[in-house]
Amino acid sequence: MTQQIVLAICSFAMALFGTLLLSALSLVVARSGSCARTFRFETEARALTLLKEWLSPKQRACYERFRYFDVVGSDTGTRYRIHHGTQTNIEELSTTGHHVCKWCFVPDGDLVAGDVMLAQKIALETNERGALTVAHRSFVSNGPRRF
Repeated sequence: MTQQIVLAICSFAMALFGTLLLSALSLVVARSGSCARTFRFETEARALTLLKEWLSPKQRACYERFRYFDVVGSDTGTRYRIHHGTQTNIEELSTTGHHVCKWCFVPDGDLVAGDVMLAQKIALETNERGALTVAHRSFVSNGPRRF
């Protein structure tokens, strides 16, 4: 009988220890996820600060109001509108300011939006043809909107 009690106590102690270990592990994972989110938020904030430093006053005002800014291509003089984002966020505009098509090109790596938009701005303003050579072009219908 005493052997059964000892086994029961040992089983209970091991189960309790396992539960405590899992709780501690869950806490570490939760905290590391929180740290990752905090790091990502800080990275995004630094990237947007850097982007705004590279924008002209007119571009910065436009970005802060509408979350996009315009750039002029270095080779053709075409105007592009870079919207906040990381994919298919570039609009080509006609001479009258109407939407022509969308472009998508991004630098390698897992970059935040501010870094991607800065790279897109620099690429279009300094090597437009090179940037568009690697870009994906898409035509999005601007048909009637239904509300």
